[in-house]
Amino acid sequence: MNLAPEVTGFYEKHTGSVQYVVACPETKHCAIIDPVLDFDEKSGATATIEADRLLRFIEERGYQLKWILDTHPHADHFSAADYLKHRTGAPTAIGEKVVGVQKLWKDFYNWPDFPDDGSQWDRLFADGETFMLGHIPVRVMHSPGHTLASVTYVIGDAAFIHDTLFMPDSGSARADFPGGSAHALWHSIQAILSLPEDTRLFTGHDYCAGGRAAAWEATVAEQKATNIHISRLLTEADFVAAREARDRSLPMPRLILQALQINTNAGRMPQPESNGRSYLKIPLNLLQSPWA
Repeated sequence: MNLAPEVTGFYEKHTGSVQYVVACPETKHCAIIDPVLDFDEKSGATATIEADRLLRFIEERGYQLKWILDTHPHADHFSAADYLKHRTGAPTAIGEKVVGVQKLWKDFYNWPDFPDDGSQWDRLFADGETFMLGHIPVRVMHSPGHTLASVTYVIGDAAFIHDTLFMPDSGSARADFPGGSAHALWHSIQAILSLPEDTRLFTGHDYCAGGRAAAWEATVAEQKATNIHISRLLTEADFVAAREARDRSLPMPRLILQALQINTNAGRMPQPESNGRSYLKIPLNLLQSPWA
């Protein structure tokens, strides 16, 4: 049996995000992972350019879409999961700890009636849960740290590691969002690096370090040997100290307050108001000030 899925990455330059179509080569069953809904923060305009690109690719390849998977509620782009579900009928899924993120942000946005039970998705995956993508087994790993809800999808010989590790020249992801933890991130990274050495690891973002072309794939062995954080910060204490120091120097993502409204709601837009228009809500003085 071929346990190597066909993996195609689609780079979204505006947010540095990588979206994936992952397919069983024998059955042509596929999943979309972390799809992006286009959003221009200056005009407030949304579009489905990226999501439609994924759908065209799936049609061209003759794939059958079986899952729309998010690894976590993203803070830097909108999820296109709801749009894709309405276009295709494929079920949406995320890790079950998303309910903890919903509870946090429900309070931040003062949404007393917002459902915080994960019911916006068709499936909530528990740590260690398995399912099949065609003939290829999929295992879900809870990988908290960047967020408390993050999961890794291990699909055959490939693992989709979202915002834990970046490419080796870029290190690891930040862990200072509400519910994040550098200690938890360390343990999640160690679990990912305990996968077989030749496992292909696919990142959720790339920021083109040093001006190189976008890249998003490295093996476990390559990450262990050359990742600028993991190969140098060899203890949990050293990693946490370096990660927390780095995080204190970083500005908040420019879309975090907009994106979490959409992504804690499975990619749904806010309900239109009486004039037929949807609005985003921005809590003032919630997150750390850039002047602090």
